[in-house]
Amino acid sequence: MMAYHLINIDGYLSLKLTDKNTLRPIYVDFLEGALAHRKQYGGGKNQLIAKAVGIKSSLKLSVLDVTAGLGRDAFVLATLGCAVLMCERSPIVFALLEDGLRRAEKVDWFQALSLKLIHADAIDYLSTITEKNRPDVIYIDPMFPERNKSALVKKEMRVLREVVGEDCDAEKLLSMALLIAKKRVVVKRAKLAPTLTDKKPDVVYKGKSSRFDVYTLK
Repeated sequence: MMAYHLINIDGYLSLKLTDKNTLRPIYVDFLEGALAHRKQYGGGKNQLIAKAVGIKSSLKLSVLDVTAGLGRDAFVLATLGCAVLMCERSPIVFALLEDGLRRAEKVDWFQALSLKLIHADAIDYLSTITEKNRPDVIYIDPMFPERNKSALVKKEMRVLREVVGEDCDAEKLLSMALLIAKKRVVVKRAKLAPTLTDKKPDVVYKGKSSRFDVYTLK
């Protein structure tokens, strides 16, 4: 087990390993770094995630991200015009997301985005959704145990996997999502990973290292 703690570093709530100095602290930053670069140069609505979710200029989709993680995909979808609700059950990751949102919401362009956060177990939250507030799209990026210790597995993801734990209920999550989403369910997977269940996706968008399995409902 990794030993870690939350600490404020230069105004950023950060997750830091206590027994290793080689890994930089993990924090959420929607304004600078990789996310800011992706917002500006990521390819807009030509990105695979945009195609998978079904983003079109004439329609503002509501997206429920039931496995928010560090909020990167949710942020991208929000910058592309979606109304995104992030659901995160880990209290530690939720705290990182909440801190990232708090800092970002001081900036005008970020205030114009529709990106919200709740602290809840996804299955519990899905069970409370009524016909009136069903999202157009449910987005699932489950956390699974790593199959090897290769350098291809990012150190940051190893830490998050240790903190969050495995999404052992991912199959149930997909089953519920298919009953609740209005238009489609999108599951992000490693490129060579098997489908989440025996149910085959209607469309698959493949990238260099990951893919999006799309289950259309209309």
